[in-house]
Amino acid sequence: MGKKTALIAGATGLVGGKLLELLLQDPYYEEVIVLTRKPMEGKSAKLKSLTVDFERLEEYAPRMTADDIFCCLGSTMKKAGSKEKFRKVDYDYPLLIAHLAKRNNAKQYLLISALGADKGSSIFYNRVKGEAEEAIDTVGYSSYHIFRPALLMGQREESRPGESAAQVFFKIFGFLFIGPLKKYKAIDAIKVARAMHTIAKENRPGRHIHESKALQNY
Repeated sequence: MGKKTALIAGATGLVGGKLLELLLQDPYYEEVIVLTRKPMEGKSAKLKSLTVDFERLEEYAPRMTADDIFCCLGSTMKKAGSKEKFRKVDYDYPLLIAHLAKRNNAKQYLLISALGADKGSSIFYNRVKGEAEEAIDTVGYSSYHIFRPALLMGQREESRPGESAAQVFFKIFGFLFIGPLKKYKAIDAIKVARAMHTIAKENRPGRHIHESKALQNY
């Protein structure tokens, strides 16, 4: 089997950045394409930085050719500024990337969603995440993996005060989250990145959901 090409959307994010390092170090992938708003250079000869305007993704479609698509895009209501803008980042962009890459014969799509994602949820954040999961499922990938982490632990480039406070809480009291509460325990971003990397190489057909409790094992 020939070596694979990967594409990452959200490679500057908390999980995406760690995933990028893993893929660049792994000879399994001979090329890693990243969709970013600003050029990314110098990390590896395998890295192909594709600077895009996410409002005009269709224009870059011919260069979005890869075997495995890793979608690590995500925002918060506070950062997005409105429900409409949040939905663009967490629903519209992941779905459009799925369609464009599928047209170029991508075989596998791996999506970071969130704990509690549910299209029927009364919570807007969880509802959008659940709707995105379902919409991408209809695109028709032979292998589709959904990752639902709890609160992500790690140092972000951007400031998220509320999230930072929650991280401090879990560092102190995380040991209390055992038994039925374990699924809510905060998770290190590197564990999610390792899970995505490992599971992608298994090439399992079908639709699979990976809850946060299971991701803690990576």
